[in-house]
Parts: sequence; structure tokens; C-alpha cells
Amino acid sequence: MEHKTNEIRESTLSRIERNERYYKLAFIVAALVEVGFIAAFLLLADFSNRVHVLLMISSFAVYTIIGAGLFALGLHVSQNTLRILNAIELSEDIAEK
Repeated sequence: MEHKTNEIRESTLSRIERNERYYKLAFIVAALVEVGFIAAFLLLADFSNRVHVLLMISSFAVYTIIGAGLFALGLHVSQNTLRILNAIELSEDIAEK
């Protein structure tokens, strides 16, 4: 029973690590695309035109809000994951006794 539990745990952890690598790769690609859009906007914008300045300010405000929300969500998920892992460790300790 212990052997099977360890196999399940190992396969689950390897899938989690693989998904984390894919997530990081997708995040980096998306960030590079967004940096490209921002660079293109900064190069093409006519800053004497007030509409272009307003678009720049509003886009940076939206990016800031979305970034802060994603950061808070990441912290929340990490905290919940740590709680679950702690509960699993505690349940294993109780089962061993």
C-alpha cells in the first residue's frame, strides 16, 4: 500500500512540475507579446495628440490593476497549496502512529 501511495505521489508531483513549466513558458511568451505591443504603441504614438496620451495612461492603469490582481491571486493560490500540503503531511504523520 505504501509503495502504491508513493508512486501516485511521484506521478502527481511530476505532472504538477510539468504543468508549472508550461505555465511559466506561456507567461513569458504572453509578457513578451505585451511588451512588444507597448513598445509599438510608444514608437507609433503622437504624444502631442492628447488622445494618444490618454490611451497610454489608461492602458498603463489597466495593466497595473490586472497585474496587482494576478499577483494577489498567485499569493492566494500559493497559500492554499501550502495549507493542503501541510494537511497531507499531518495526515501521514497521524496514519504512521
